[in-house]
Formats: sequence, C-alpha cells, structure tokens
Amino acid sequence: MKFLTALFLLSAPAATNSFSTTAPAPVPQTNTDASGNTVDPLLIRAARGEKTERVPVWMMRQAGRHIKEYRDLCKKHPTFRERSEIPEVAVEVSLQPWRNYQTDGCILFSDILTPLPGMGVEFDIDEKVGPVVTPMRTWDDIKKMHLIDPSAAAPFTGEALRTLREEVTPETAVLGFVGCPYTLATYLVEGKTSKEYVEIKKMAFKEPKLLHAILQNLADSLAEYAIYQIENGAQLIQIFDSWAGHLSPRDYDEFAAPYQKMILEKVKEKYPTVPTVVYIKHSGALIERMASTGVDVVSLDWTVDMAEGRERIAAGRAKAGLDGPGGVQGNLDPSVLFGDFATIKERAEEIMKKAGPTGHVMNLGHGIEAATPEENAAYFIETVRNFRHEQA
Repeated sequence: MKFLTALFLLSAPAATNSFSTTAPAPVPQTNTDASGNTVDPLLIRAARGEKTERVPVWMMRQAGRHIKEYRDLCKKHPTFRERSEIPEVAVEVSLQPWRNYQTDGCILFSDILTPLPGMGVEFDIDEKVGPVVTPMRTWDDIKKMHLIDPSAAAPFTGEALRTLREEVTPETAVLGFVGCPYTLATYLVEGKTSKEYVEIKKMAFKEPKLLHAILQNLADSLAEYAIYQIENGAQLIQIFDSWAGHLSPRDYDEFAAPYQKMILEKVKEKYPTVPTVVYIKHSGALIERMASTGVDVVSLDWTVDMAEGRERIAAGRAKAGLDGPGGVQGNLDPSVLFGDFATIKERAEEIMKKAGPTGHVMNLGHGIEAATPEENAAYFIETVRNFRHEQA
C-alpha cells in the first residue's frame, strides 16, 4: 500500500500533524470499476433494500485487538488516540480486516468520542479503564460546549476516509459512524464507562432540562460530523446508541429517539441516498421504536430472533407511516465465533435464511471479542460470502 512507508516512519502523536485549511471537494458516493463505470458497492445496495446477488458482510469492531497485526502495531503506537488520530495508522488498522477477510465493508478505525474535543469537551482513553471525561453535571459545565467544525477538530478523520476510498476495491463500501447523543452523554455525565448509569438517570429525573441541553448540543455537532464523514468518503453512516438499551421505552422516547432523529434528518436532508444504520445493545424492547426513527437499517443484537426482528422492524415503520419494510443488520452472537466451524456455519446460515434475500447486511450482534481466533473470524466471513439464497 502506498501509505505504508509513511506509516512506519511516524512516531509523533496526531496533534503534531499539519493539514491544509482548504476544504477539498466532496468525494463521490459511487465507486468506479476497472472499465470506468460508476458502481454502488454490494453492501450499499443491500442497505438501500435492493435485491443483491449475495448477502454482504462485515463485523462490528472488525479492526482491532483480535488481529495480531494490530497488536504488533500497538507496540509502536501505544495509545488509542494515536492509533485513531494519525491518519496513516488509522488507515492501516481499518484495512487489516478487509485485507485479511475480504469483508464487504471497511469501517473507519475511530471512536465515538473522537469529535468531543471539537465540541469543547476533552477526553482521554485509558487502556485499562476506557474513556475518561471530566464529568459535566451543572449548567456552568455545559457552557464550554460549542458547535463542532469537523475540518478543524478532526481533519485526520477526513484524510483517513479519503485514503480508504482510494485503497479499497470498487466492490467495497467505506463505512463511517458516530455515537448518538444519549450514549455520548453517559460519558459526559458519568465521567467514564458505567454499569448502572446512576448519574445520568439522576439528571434525567431531577434536572431533565439540563440533560436535554446537553443532548441538543451533542446532536447538532454529531450531525455535522456525520455529514463531514460523508463528504470525505463514507458511503454509509452507522449511528451507535449503545447504552440506550438501559432506558425504559418511555425514557427512550424522551432522551434518545428524538436526538437520533435529529442526526438522521440532517444527514438525509443533505444526502438522501446515503444509507443509515442504528445499533443499540440489548435493544429487544425498543426495536419498533428504533425503526420508527426513519433509519434505513436496524442493526439487531444477538438477543433477538432474526425473523421476529424483521417483522417488528416492518411493524414499527408501518406504524410511523414510513414506506417499505426497512433493512436489517446482524445478528450472530459474537461468542459463536469461539465455536467450531460447523457451528459457525450452521448459526450464520440460519440467520441469513430467516432474514431473507433482500435488505440484509450480515454482521455480529455486537463487536467481535478480542480473544476471537482470526481463523474463526475468517471462516465466518467466508461462510457468508459463499451462501446463496434459494431461488423462488
């Protein structure tokens, strides 16, 4: 790869890199094949609900700790922010699973907290504790928040996405993502990863106006950041509201769904053909509500039966007055990848059969576990790529 020489010469953190202040032209959404024809990648066509020749596949967290190349790279670039904010390093990490497994999607190696400094919120990622943020729990705390300028705050994201579009084949989709306001707010209010989310729930019930102000600030900036990713090469945007699964349906309707919709509506207003996906961990009680946001694809976790999930997505969209049944992503239990090949094949094919031939992107029901054997991950991808639905 043409950037590899530069990659291994780098040793300074991302903050020392300099970038042009002139905004480049937006990257086209379509790819160009060897004959010069414009093409939409398989995964993008499936996410739009088109019938495809086979089921596309990628894995959440596919780039990272389960790959030996990544662990070796960590010795040279020991911090997560270094690995995700030096463009050449982020590109190399993003490409590793795509090269090794031939996934149909190549997702940018980054973090949902990456845009926070551009909103006036500093953070760090402790390799053992995880994200660490100075808690924001008062009106004075949120005064430092402001609208992001992505090109100034995260130019490395744009550069990495543009390089990925140059590196992958025309059949491959480059994927971008953002966290959703509620999930990012859990870090801002709690100050770190939480199991019970006591502080943010206290705020929700004691000072809901304060929480809504935080969520609004986040939604405005996250929409801008998603659009920035699209303009720099992302062909699909996945929004992660991972911790919204801890909310009751009523509180999801108040503190999560409206802010998801703000991001989705702003993206669609500017780029109506770019597919969108939403993922929430432990979302079994919320599927209809997720579908009613207008998102193109609902990514199911492994606790939901695929056939039932498809029915519930369609029902949620119909109740909201949305056209079509909607797409679905997922949803193999990541732990299945610790099983033998026969089990991986049987479980993956069962999901694909239940999902049907249209509007399905195969994936895991959560991120791949760090201890997953690489050969098992490779077999999962191979199994999906070789599967064909029976012709009606």
